[in-house]
Amino acid sequence: MEEKKVLLDVKNLRTSFFTDAGEVKSVNDVSFHVNEREVVAVVGESGSGKSVTQLSVLQLIQSPPGKIIGGEVWFEGNNLLTYSKKQMCSIRGNGISMIFQEPMTSLNPVYTVGNQLTEVLRAHNKNMSKQEAWKRGVEALAAVGIPDPEERMKNYPFEMSGGMRQRAMIAISVACNSKLIVADEPTTALDVTTQAQVMELLISLVEKKGTSIIVVTHNLGLVTRYADRIYVMYAGRIVESGTTEMLLTNPRHPYTLGLLASVPRLDDNKNEKLVPIEGTPPNLANIPVYCSFYPRCPYACEKCKNEAAPELRPVGETGHFMACHLDVRGGNASA
Repeated sequence: MEEKKVLLDVKNLRTSFFTDAGEVKSVNDVSFHVNEREVVAVVGESGSGKSVTQLSVLQLIQSPPGKIIGGEVWFEGNNLLTYSKKQMCSIRGNGISMIFQEPMTSLNPVYTVGNQLTEVLRAHNKNMSKQEAWKRGVEALAAVGIPDPEERMKNYPFEMSGGMRQRAMIAISVACNSKLIVADEPTTALDVTTQAQVMELLISLVEKKGTSIIVVTHNLGLVTRYADRIYVMYAGRIVESGTTEMLLTNPRHPYTLGLLASVPRLDDNKNEKLVPIEGTPPNLANIPVYCSFYPRCPYACEKCKNEAAPELRPVGETGHFMACHLDVRGGNASA
């Protein structure tokens, strides 16, 4: 089997927000990679640092109060954190595109979809005429399954459904031929059927165009069907990573177990209740030196509170990593 080439390699990334309440460590020493033609999911509760991590990769952190304070972001052999603002403009869109959480706020309400599509295309290709950009825009809308794309180009965002707006956002990425698409909660506020359609559309880009995709979501159940590998984030750190099969069949971190237990299954008894993760995530402005999941962990012991937060370490099969003092298997824990 041919080994895939690494497209994006993030090493020890740290991003903080400096507020009156202190330093909020939103991304705390995060490392991950994405291979060519691969779908990677980053999952975790709201506030776990998933979106801020991806915004840091594209240097879209609002400064102040935000600041990338350390790490490396290697894309096609170049460290993006050394790039100037002008250089990053050439990467955004052409190299890496981002689909934001809510397309209604990402698309400009006073311009037609066609106007916004053609503007993006011409921004990345100064020699492209308006006519050629319009043609490419129509083709992009057609490629993402929007019916009557010529007419839809003339629509304003408010004239389209939520699913249609999300497709329009994806069309912008398709039109620019991005090598990596970051989809930040791409199915938020969409019904279940439309969620599946949007995910299938994203996955088809891997097959047709060789695009790599990062799906950022709080819904672990959504990505288990589509992702090749999964990174689980909690309190600004990655606590477990591995192939989707590894995390589904042999989860080793208590937080991953909790996420899986909170997802409904088709084979569950209809009277069986979902199991929530008790408690709330920690305040990122006051992260404890010990394991940040300790107050919520059903397997926690004195070691978890008396020792420093555990680092990622390999467990079980090759490519499976977790950050936990214990070894949780099948709901049982051992030190």
